[in-house]
Amino acid sequence: MKPHRGVLILILGILSFVLCGILTAIPAWIMGSSDLKEMEAGTMDPAGRGLTQAGKILGMIQCILWIAVLVIFIALFALGLLGTVFSRQ
Repeated sequence: MKPHRGVLILILGILSFVLCGILTAIPAWIMGSSDLKEMEAGTMDPAGRGLTQAGKILGMIQCILWIAVLVIFIALFALGLLGTVFSRQ
């Protein structure tokens, strides 16, 4: 059986909120998904399932937040409101 990478995935998920943003959120999500599949298949140590799930969920949340912010930014830019938001300082 392969050893789990739960601690690494959780650290990547936490770093996505604290420091690195989407640069660590995407790997946390992808690695978490693949590791959970391997755990279900019985080829990876299932002891790190909780850590892996937590890291994957943190990565997912951060990715969704980045997409939401990007959509709002593009909508404001398209409506011409972006300049007024930054000029009200």
